Amino acid sequence: MNTTPVQGLMPLQGFTVLDLSQGVAGPYCAQLLAGQGAMVIKVEPPQGDWGRHVGVASDGHSTISSTYNSGKQSLAIDARRPEGRAVILRLAERADVIVQNFRPQVVERLGLDYESLRARGLGPVYVSISGYGPDGPFADHPATDSVMQADSGLMHTNRDAGGTPQRIGLLLADIAAGVYAAQACTAALLHRTRTAEGSHVQISLFNVCCALQSTVFSEELAGAQAARQTVSAPNGIFDAADGKLTILALNNEQFLRICKAFGLQHWETDPRFASNALRLEHKALLHAELSRKVAPQSLAQLEALLGRYQVLHARVREGRDVVEHPQARHLHTFQTIEQPGFGPLLWAAAPWACHAGAAQPAPRIGEHSQAILHGLGLDAQEIAALVAQQVVAV
Repeated sequence: MNTTPVQGLMPLQGFTVLDLSQGVAGPYCAQLLAGQGAMVIKVEPPQGDWGRHVGVASDGHSTISSTYNSGKQSLAIDARRPEGRAVILRLAERADVIVQNFRPQVVERLGLDYESLRARGLGPVYVSISGYGPDGPFADHPATDSVMQADSGLMHTNRDAGGTPQRIGLLLADIAAGVYAAQACTAALLHRTRTAEGSHVQISLFNVCCALQSTVFSEELAGAQAARQTVSAPNGIFDAADGKLTILALNNEQFLRICKAFGLQHWETDPRFASNALRLEHKALLHAELSRKVAPQSLAQLEALLGRYQVLHARVREGRDVVEHPQARHLHTFQTIEQPGFGPLLWAAAPWACHAGAAQPAPRIGEHSQAILHGLGLDAQEIAALVAQQVVAV
């Protein structure tokens, strides 16, 4: 069997995705599918996806919308109008995958829910992304990323050394939901290819956040993680002369490497440090002495020393440092997209090496409206009428 990665492989080429979602989770799911070759039609209101106006924004683009809508086509249409819904339904008839993140009653009112499409004889892979799922006592509860990080325990899991819960500094709930949704969608698409049966993939941010923390919950309920965050000791961030780095040991062998690297032979025979469980009890003592060893040395000196003894470590980098990381340069991790109307935009390449291709910019609002409608069979006069009626924006 040939296991050599095929650069530029597009396994979803030929599949059409109708992306009705806005924000991050749904658009990211669809963008991942676009990155693997699917044609993704992004349906957004005439004023654009609300994500276009959040964060660093310029001329109808933002860093958020540009990141999560790369490589798509945009149809700007008013789904509240009957004429708009009729066009979307025609697109749904041709789609292999539909992604949406409306509240349940909204998508049903539009007639674009899974059961309504099934009643019309359609059988796509239908992906619904919501905060708390389609029903239950919290189904209609607001579910932004910050709300979800608090309500799912993520903030508590990310508490600081003093025990204060803290928000994780990225849209982790939304981003992780997009990744889970794309994986489940691809599995459902494989099933559809084999059986011709569509299916309804339902992803909730709440369940995604719980899945991410499964081990944390298990340990906390077992009483083993009630008062600590780390799983081993020493394990922390230490101040060097010119920066910070993390140093850790996950087992006895790795602990002995730290002892040898820093000349801490007395640790090797101290009964208080004989096991990880004992070391956790004396974590403050270990960290205090290790801090004194680390503080006078530069990051370069420490990296050379710890590398020689194969100690688990890494310097704590800021974003600009990561972009310049030697391994990032080797892997071509970052690209620059020329986003029209926005300017150069840094782009992190797809994590999968075998499907990696050149990143494409995100579309302007309604950039492909005319081409998409023409592809549905509408003539120039019909398209002009929809534009004049403000059903479609171009």
